[in-house]
Order: sequence, then structure tokens, then C-alpha cells
Amino acid sequence: MNMSETLQFQGLRGTLRLDAPMARHTSWRAGGRAARLYQPADLEDLAAFLRQLPAGEPLVFVGLGSNLLVRDGGLGGTVVLTHAAEKRPELLLGRVYAEAGVASPKVARFAALNDLAGAEFLAGVPGSIGGALAMNAGCYGSETWDIVERAVTIDRAGELHSREKDEFEVSYRHCAVKQGGRLGQEEWFVAAYFRLAPGDGEASRARIKEFLSRRIATQPLHLPNAGSVFRNPIADHAARLIEACGLKGLERGGARVSEKHANFIVNPKGAAKAADIEWLIATVRARVLEQTGIDLQPEVRIVGDPA
Repeated sequence: MNMSETLQFQGLRGTLRLDAPMARHTSWRAGGRAARLYQPADLEDLAAFLRQLPAGEPLVFVGLGSNLLVRDGGLGGTVVLTHAAEKRPELLLGRVYAEAGVASPKVARFAALNDLAGAEFLAGVPGSIGGALAMNAGCYGSETWDIVERAVTIDRAGELHSREKDEFEVSYRHCAVKQGGRLGQEEWFVAAYFRLAPGDGEASRARIKEFLSRRIATQPLHLPNAGSVFRNPIADHAARLIEACGLKGLERGGARVSEKHANFIVNPKGAAKAADIEWLIATVRARVLEQTGIDLQPEVRIVGDPA
């Protein structure tokens, strides 16, 4: 029996889609379909939806899909789509508050417009705040949790939890609840409060412009991609290792290792299968390990079933 067709929901205000193509919701523009996709109207609506899901239902939260590969066989469970174009940060009690679906660059620009400093680097983080929190995303010498004061999560029962920064274990591209929570499995980020210092808005906007110019000059932003594929090993850079192994331009099925930035895999015509991208990830990792002895760790999250 197909649960997506038989399960009935009551009192929801968001948008529910069945058999939803996830290629539309990932920046690689590749991958299979989700049995059910729900875009909540707000946090209260999300809580109502989660309370009605069966306890064993597979569940994945997706923002802008900029660090995600959905396999070609798709997802048999439910996807919660947190991003909505109209979502905006706001000032609450002297803190910048942003829900998980807010695009990270919006937080950078909002802070600058309010003469607050410290969030400029978020202009270089392509995903949403939820993903930035979950993986402690960063660039240009700063990381998301450098500026987080408090985060809000939601569990499968639809209960919200307000957690202080010291309740999380945070490191390079990693975040976990110290006690009791299972981020990404039974608990998900839905919002954060950022503590930022008073600053000069004009100077902040100049830094943002500089960061964006640097990204445009060094990254293949005009082509479908998912940002950095691998984490940087200690005291080195994944891109340098991949390039040194002669892997720039390695291609399969329309996906290829970018010639502009070796730690990016691009899907220029949107024709690649998720399997082609996953093959490139595995092949690059294997060849770098063989030639250098360094085992690159993927930064991209891979979910779903093979075709």
C-alpha cells in the first residue's frame, strides 16, 4: 500500500505534493522523486504536519538543496521543504533571527543593512540557514557557529526545542546535540538567533561585494553545482589535491569535475543522472587516496535509493 496516497492530513495550510521531482529542489538539478513533499506555511503548520506523520516514516529536511544529492531511485518517505522565497530575517531583542529556510546570503545582507558586523561571510554560503547550522558551513575564515547564540529545533512529534549554543558539539563541518538529540534523524533545525557586533553597514556591504567577486572569479557559479564536494583535509585543500591528481575535467554522463575549481562537480546541461555524479565523487575520492594517501571526506549529503 502506498502511504503517500492513503495517509490523510487535517488542518494543514502548507503545500503537499506527491511523487515530487527532487531535481527541481536540488542545485545539481539531478536525482529522483520524493513520495511526498511538504512545504509548510510556518513553524506552527510544520509542527501540525509532523504530528500526523507515522512514527516510522522516513523523513528528510531540505532547504535550497545546495549540498544534497538525491539518488535516481528517489526517496520513499517524506521531504520537508523549508525554503520559501518570501522568507526574511528579522531583528528580535537585538538579535538577528532567521528560520532554517532563509537563504544564508539574505542574513548577510540584512545584517549589513542594520549596521551589524560579523555575518558578511554568509554571502558566500550558497544554501539556507538550516543547512549552514547542520554542517557549520563557512568560508573566508569564518563559520556559522561563530555567530550563533541560540538555535531552535523541532522533533518528529512536532515539539520545538530552544537550545543554547553550549548545548551543541560543534567542529569543522559538523554539529551535533550534546545530550539526547539526533540531528537529521529525529530532530531538525528550524531557526537560529545570531549575536552580531555593531558595525558599519557600508563597510559590511563592501566586504560582501568583495566576497561575491571572489566567488564569481574562482567558482563555476553559472553551472548547476552543489558547492564544495569534499571537506578540506587538515593543512591542505581538497581542490589542490584533486587538481594535482589530474582529475579536472573528468566526466561521466554529462557531469564533470569543474575545470575552474577542482572541488566542484558541475552538471552543465542538467542532463546528468545522480548516479553519474555519485560515480565522480567515488572515483575522485579513490584516485586521490591512491595517489596521495589522503582519504577525502565528502561534504555533500547523499540520500535516497539507487535506480
